[in-house]
Amino acid sequence: MFFPTLAYILALLITTASGLPQLTVHERRSAAPLGFASLGAAPDSDVLTLRFALTPKNISGLEQRLVSISTPGNPDFREWLSKEEVKAFVQPSDDTVAAFNSWASANGVTPSVLSPHGDWVSLTLTVATANKLFGASFQKFQHRSLAQPITRTLSVSLPSELVGHVEVIHPSTSFSTSDSPTSHLMFPSSRRNLEKRLPAKRAEKDEECDGVEIPMTPACLQKLYGVPSTPATQANNSIMVTGYWTSPNRSDLSTFLQDYRPDIPSNTTYDLIEIGAEEEAEVPPENAALLQLEANLDVQYALGLATGVPVQFLSVNTPSLDNDAFATAFVETSMYLDGLEDPPLVVTTSYAPTETDFGESMTRKICNSYLALGARGISLLFGSGDGGVRGGHDNSSIPGLCENNDFLVVFPASCPWVTAVGGTEGIHPEVATNLTGGGFSNLFPRPWYQTDAAENFLTTLPDDFPGNFNKSGRAYPDVSVQAGNLNFIFRELTMQSGGTSFSGPIFASIISLINDRLIAAGRPVLGFLNPWIYANADAFTDITEGHNSGYECPTESVAFDASKGWDPLTGIGTPVFDKLLAAAFDC
Repeated sequence: MFFPTLAYILALLITTASGLPQLTVHERRSAAPLGFASLGAAPDSDVLTLRFALTPKNISGLEQRLVSISTPGNPDFREWLSKEEVKAFVQPSDDTVAAFNSWASANGVTPSVLSPHGDWVSLTLTVATANKLFGASFQKFQHRSLAQPITRTLSVSLPSELVGHVEVIHPSTSFSTSDSPTSHLMFPSSRRNLEKRLPAKRAEKDEECDGVEIPMTPACLQKLYGVPSTPATQANNSIMVTGYWTSPNRSDLSTFLQDYRPDIPSNTTYDLIEIGAEEEAEVPPENAALLQLEANLDVQYALGLATGVPVQFLSVNTPSLDNDAFATAFVETSMYLDGLEDPPLVVTTSYAPTETDFGESMTRKICNSYLALGARGISLLFGSGDGGVRGGHDNSSIPGLCENNDFLVVFPASCPWVTAVGGTEGIHPEVATNLTGGGFSNLFPRPWYQTDAAENFLTTLPDDFPGNFNKSGRAYPDVSVQAGNLNFIFRELTMQSGGTSFSGPIFASIISLINDRLIAAGRPVLGFLNPWIYANADAFTDITEGHNSGYECPTESVAFDASKGWDPLTGIGTPVFDKLLAAAFDC
C-alpha cells in the first residue's frame, strides 16, 4: 500500500492551488548538437510515445553484491544470482510504482509496463500534453542523415511527485550525433563501396599463419592463442551474438566453415531469435548490406572458433532507424535477457556509439542493466571501437577531428560492468592496431578492479601530454585480440577487413570454451569477467607496441601508446588459452 509522504501531499496541494504542475529540471542542453536544425515547434496534436525508467529499489545493493561475487578470493565468489534474486534489487519499489500510477491517473494518461522487472513503462500522449506535464518545448529537428525530422526538446522536467521515482524520459533531450546506425559498426571499411572490395587470399596451410601480411583465419587464431579445436560438450553453454535490423546469411556461414573449419560440418548453423517491433524498419539497401555484413562476420567467428558451442543470433528490430534507435535497441536487448530463466552465458556486441549519444541518464540506465545481467553470471563483451581515442570510426565529419585533442569515449565499452575488447594485428610481434578504441570514461568512475593497472599506465604519460581525458574515469579496453586482416564470407565472396567487430566474437569464443570445461566439471561459469581478468594478468600476453590514433586520423595524431602492463589500447593483453583455463579452475 502506498502512504503519501508529507512532501507529496504538499506538492499535490500546491499544484492543485496553482493549476500548474511544480516542476524540477531533469535534463537540459543549451543547444541541439552540431548538424541538427530546428524546424520549429512540433504540432500540439502530434502523438509521442515516451519511455520512463523507474528508479530501482536497490541498485547500490546489487552493485555491492556483484563486487563481492565477482572478486576472486571472496567466500561467495561466482555464486551468481537467479532471475528473481536480481529482480528483487532492480524492480521499482511499491512507493515508486504507486506514485507514478497515481500521477498518471490524475493526468488522464495510462502507463504500459514494458520490462520483466517493471522498471520500464511507456506513455502515449500528445505534444501539447507532454509540454505541459514535463515543462518541455518539443520541436521538430532535421539532420542530413535522417529521412524524416525527429521530435525532441532541449529541456525536460519532472513533476515534483515524480522526483526520485523516474530516472529516464526517452526520447526527450537525446540526440545521437552519429550519421546513421551503420556508423556504429566496428570495421573501418564500412564506408567503402562493397563492390570495390577485393577477394582476399586464403590461408590454406597452418604455416602461412607465420607470415607478415597474413590473412587471419580461425586456424591462425587457434595457433596464436592456443585455442583448442576439440568440440565443446555442454548443451547448456551458449554464445549470443546481438544484431540489429538484420540476420546473418546461412549460406555464407556454410561456405566459411567449408573454407576455414572443414572439421566442423558445413550445415552447422545458429539459432535465430527475433524481437522488437512487428513492423520492420525501412533500411536503405546500402545500410542493409553493411548491417548484414556485420552480422555475417560476427557469427562466422563465433561459430567458427568456439567449436561445438551453440550460437544464437538475437536480431533486434525497432520501427525506425532514427538517431535514437540504438538506445531503444540496447534497452530491448537487456529486457529480453532479463526475462529469460536460462540466458546465454556469453553475449557479444559489435556496435560502438559514443558516450554522449544517448544522453547521460539513458547511458547510466543502460549500464546498470548490464550490472544486473552480470550478476546473473552472464559475460557481456563489447568491441572497444575503431576510432582510437576519438570514438567511432565514422567521425570524419566532425570539424578538426584529428587535430582535436579532446578524446571521445565509446559506450557501452566504457561501462564498468562489461568487458571491452580492443584490437591487435600482426604476429611477430603482435601489436596494437591503430584503430583500437581506448581511453577513460567521462561518466563512470574507475572501478575497483583496475585501480592499480590504470594508475600505473598514467605514470607513463609525460607531464605535457596534450590529450584531454578524464584521468579518474573507467579505463578501457580490458583485453584485446586480433582485429586486422581477417577473412570472412559475404555474398559468396571471400573478403578481408579489420576492426574490433571481430574482437568481441573471438574473445567470446575463448570464454565460452572455458565455460564448457567448467560446466562439465560441475563448477560455476566465469560470469562477469573483469575482476578475474585483472587478477590474472599473467594469463595474457602483454602487448607493448602500438599507437591508437584511429582509423580516420594520421598515425602521428595525438593518442595513447601501448606500454608495459595495462594500456588504453590493448588492456591487459591478449589471451593464452591454457593459462586462462588454469586460472579459471584455480579460483
